[in-house]
Amino acid sequence: MIVCFMEKSMNFFEVIKEGFVRTFIKESRYEMLLEGLGNTLKVTLFATLMGVLIGSIVAIIKVTYKQSAKPNLISRILNAICETYTTVIRGTPVVVQLLIFYNIIFAYSDQAVLIGTITFGINSGAYVAEIIRAGILAVDVGQMEAGRSLGLTQGTTMLHIIMPQALKNILPAIGNEFISILKETSVIGFLGVMDLTRFAEKVITRTADVFYPYISIALIYLVMVMGLNYLVKKLEKRLAKSDRR
Repeated sequence: MIVCFMEKSMNFFEVIKEGFVRTFIKESRYEMLLEGLGNTLKVTLFATLMGVLIGSIVAIIKVTYKQSAKPNLISRILNAICETYTTVIRGTPVVVQLLIFYNIIFAYSDQAVLIGTITFGINSGAYVAEIIRAGILAVDVGQMEAGRSLGLTQGTTMLHIIMPQALKNILPAIGNEFISILKETSVIGFLGVMDLTRFAEKVITRTADVFYPYISIALIYLVMVMGLNYLVKKLEKRLAKSDRR
């Protein structure tokens, strides 16, 4: 019975080994994997940075408009643009946005990675804007009044007093947005970009095996997300300690 169990175990490991070799080693397919992983991380990182930049600008414009007693014409126009932007972007699927940017707005460009980064950055900016706006509104209104009483303008007070406090509160949420973008980039293969999902599809066309490629990229995404979740939790604990101090 023990011998039979050992034989079955050996057969199981042989099957696993064959699947690994077939998916990653033959024809140097690991190079496609590394390229796909690199593109995934590149798009995720730069899209997140772009989203934070856009989100910060949009959030400041919307909060400034709301807090202004008598907003001027420029403030009203900017607020209307920001409201339209967040409504449209949050109200349409990211896949549709990706196809519109690639096939219509940048129809004459072949820089699919760049187009994907811009699309995800713009999409993320709409959600980050609401995160930052909530963070700004969570800061005590007396902070703005204190800044204005010291002779600072509303913009200077917002930039140097309100925003640092708001960003400290929303950093964990920004980390979660980074994780969300990482998972959302799995659809960038629609543009023909070699990402993790595209890698799996190419391996499937050559091996006719769907199990190992899909399970492999699922595990890779899972490991990356778990790692980022760990970092976000560490950040939350550190911020909580600094708040107690």
